[in-house]
Amino acid sequence: MTLGAERKLGERIARELYRDPDYLDDAVLAEYVQGLWQPLLAAARQRGELTSELEERFAWEILLGRDRTINAFALPGGYLGVHLGLIGAVTRRDELAAVLAHELSHVTQRHISRLIAQQDRQAPWLLGAMILGALAASKNPQAAQAVVVGGQAVAAQSQLNFSRDMEREADRIGFGVLTQAGFAAEGFVGMFEKLQQASRLNDNGAFPYLRSHPLTTERIADMQARQPLGAPRAAPPPDLEQAMVAARARVLARPGVDVLRGWVAEAETPGFAGLAVPRRAAVLYAAALASLQLNDLPRAAAFAARLVPLAAAQPQGARQARLLGAEVALQAGDLGRAAQLLGASGDASPARPELFLWAQLRTRGGQAAEAAARLQPWVLSHPRDASAWQLLAAAHAAQGQGLRAIRAEGEARLAQLDYAAAVDRFRAAQALYRQGPGQPGDHIEASIVDTRLRLAESALREQALER
Repeated sequence: MTLGAERKLGERIARELYRDPDYLDDAVLAEYVQGLWQPLLAAARQRGELTSELEERFAWEILLGRDRTINAFALPGGYLGVHLGLIGAVTRRDELAAVLAHELSHVTQRHISRLIAQQDRQAPWLLGAMILGALAASKNPQAAQAVVVGGQAVAAQSQLNFSRDMEREADRIGFGVLTQAGFAAEGFVGMFEKLQQASRLNDNGAFPYLRSHPLTTERIADMQARQPLGAPRAAPPPDLEQAMVAARARVLARPGVDVLRGWVAEAETPGFAGLAVPRRAAVLYAAALASLQLNDLPRAAAFAARLVPLAAAQPQGARQARLLGAEVALQAGDLGRAAQLLGASGDASPARPELFLWAQLRTRGGQAAEAAARLQPWVLSHPRDASAWQLLAAAHAAQGQGLRAIRAEGEARLAQLDYAAAVDRFRAAQALYRQGPGQPGDHIEASIVDTRLRLAESALREQALER
C-alpha cells in the first residue's frame, strides 16, 4: 500500500471521528499530549524510524475522544486516537508517553499497511468500515454492527488486531524511542502493570486496549528485562501538572451528574487536609471543573481560588491553576478576574490555552479586533487548527465583518476534512460579497475565498470518486 493511499484511508476514517460527538479539542489536554508527542517524534526521527518521506506524507495528528475507557489506537496515515480514560488513568507522564511511543512505532513500522496488504482483496472503503467498526465496538456493539457493513467485513474485523510479532516490535522500538526522548524507561512497565491489574479486577470489556494489544507475560517480562540491571525503581517526584491534567480528563469524559457531585463533595470532606499535595490538587481541580459542568459558578470559583496557592510551588502546576481560574471566571462573566489570571498573555506569543482564553476574553469584552489580530498569525502558522479558526470567526463576527467570519468558518470545516461543509461556507461567503459593498479589503478576502472554494470542491470530488 502506497503512502498516499494509506494517508487517504486515514483521512476517510479521521473525517468520521471529527464528526463523532465524542471528539474533543480541549486546548489544555491537547497541549499536554503534544508535550509528550513532539519529543517522541523527534526521537523517532533521530533513530531513523521516522523517515523524511514518511514524516512529510503522513498527518501525525492526535485526536482526543470523550471515552472513559483506557484506550489508544493508531490509524492509517499517521492519525492517532487517545481516549480521555487513558489520560485520566495514568499517574505518571512517562506511562502516557509509553503508550504514545508504542502507537507511534506501529505507524513508523507500517504495521497497518502490512496488515492491509495481507487483505489485498478488500476494497479500501471496506477496510475503512472495518476499522471504524472496531473503534465503535468499544463503546457500542450495536453501532459497530451498523458501521461494519456486510458479513465479509464482520468476518475480517478480527484480523485488524496487530499480530503478536508486530506488538513485540512496537514494544521494542517504542521502548527505544521513549528512552531517547528523555522519558523514564519505567513508563512501559508501569503502564503494562496498571493495565494487567485492571484486567484482573474488571474484565468486562471496559479496557479495549487489552484486547487490541494483548498483554502477555512474555511482553511484560521483556520490558522489565530492558531496564538497567539492578536499577532501583525510585518513586518519581510529585507532578502537580500531571495530577491536574488527569483530573481534567476524568471530568471532561462526561462521567455523569452523580459522579460530578461526588467529586465536588470529596473536596469538602474532613479528611481532605490529610491528603498528599498532588492528590489535593487533583481533587480541587476536579471539584472546580465539576462545579463548572454543573453550572455552580460560585462554588467553582471558590475551589479554583483554593487551588492557586496549593499549586504555587511548581511553575507548571501554578500555570494550570491559573488557566482553570481564568476559565471559571470567563464562564461566570467575571472578565476582570479572568484578565488578572491571564496576565500579559496577549502581549507576547502565548501558548494555545492562554491564546484561546485571551481571545474569548477580548471578544466578550468588546475588543474583538485585538483578538482577531492575535489569532490571525496563529492560524497562518497552524492552518489545520479548526478551533482557532472558529474563535477567529467569532471575533470577526463581533466586528461586523461577515465575509471574514464566514470564510474562517469554512477554513474550520476544511481543517476537519468536512469538504461539503467547507464548500457550503465558501459559497455563502461568495454570495455575501456579491450582495454589495462590505468592509475595506473585502475584495482581497473574496479572492482568497474563491481560491479556497476551488480547493474544497476538488477535495470533495476526490472524496466522491473514492466511494
